[in-house]
Amino acid sequence: MRDVAKLAGVSHQTVSRVINEHPNVRAETRERVLAAMRSLNYRRNLAARTLATRESRTLGIVGFETTLFGPESMLYGIESAARAAGYLVSVATVRDLSHRPVLEAVDRLVQHGVDGIIAIAPKPAVTTALTHAPAGMACVAVGGDGQAGFPTVRVDNAAGARIATRHLLDLGHATVHHVAGPLDWPEAQARVDGWRETLYAAGAVVPPVTAGWWDAAAGYEQGRRLAEDPSVTAVFCANDRIALGVLRALHESGRRVPDDVSVVGFDDMPDSGYFLPPLSTVHQDFAELGRRALALLLRNLGLPDGDAPEDVVVAPRFNPRSSAAPPRSGATPPPS
Repeated sequence: MRDVAKLAGVSHQTVSRVINEHPNVRAETRERVLAAMRSLNYRRNLAARTLATRESRTLGIVGFETTLFGPESMLYGIESAARAAGYLVSVATVRDLSHRPVLEAVDRLVQHGVDGIIAIAPKPAVTTALTHAPAGMACVAVGGDGQAGFPTVRVDNAAGARIATRHLLDLGHATVHHVAGPLDWPEAQARVDGWRETLYAAGAVVPPVTAGWWDAAAGYEQGRRLAEDPSVTAVFCANDRIALGVLRALHESGRRVPDDVSVVGFDDMPDSGYFLPPLSTVHQDFAELGRRALALLLRNLGLPDGDAPEDVVVAPRFNPRSSAAPPRSGATPPPS
């Protein structure tokens, strides 16, 4: 910094103010300092800064090894928001969403001196592990059911399911079948709850729930079973990949979408508009989740333990396309 100051013809304090983006520096002085930094290839000593400020400007993210669209998109949304706020990100991933691997991931991040931790928490074991983070370490969970006991940001999955189910009922379908995700995931259970509540409120028959994994193979397996039932005219799928499998099973069985069966998904993957037919689906704003999670974490940095945790809920929205339509006349009514 002294070399930069000498070359720019300013004081050491002025260089520090430029580095820290202090507003009280004239534009021409700022540019002269930045030019000197470029000329000398100056880089900040982050280790020294961390020692001086006790802040690493690095945030930890606990994720897990998966190709699932939702968790991957959450990770990207958090990382993008952190980068925009001037933070580096250290990611610790786990293969198994059980207590011990998640706790080990938290420990690794703490050892790297992160200022706070954001955990993608699709299962309760993740939030349980976060409760064992060192005292004073700010933590935020993304996902789950909002019952973590510390700050949480999540999509209103039950509301999204209600929107999707209500859309199909409003089209004139007597009832809606649901192909669920794994029911030990709070997101999947919330979508079941929203679907069931909507059918009860409408006085519609509530069919049995069929559950599986979050992939097209599970959707295909359940779709083949649903295709054999002539009373099935509308299916709400727990995510778009499940819907993709259902679409193929219906196509192979000769059930046309949406002429014979309407299908709605959840997630609004970038590819869902290119399914055949394009998929009506519930849109999740993962970028907004990332921004809200980062804002909540930064707001909680340095706060004393015992403050009431916040539960930030992001509303989904429905994206209608051509995979859902009114039932054709003469469709077989569901059994009462």
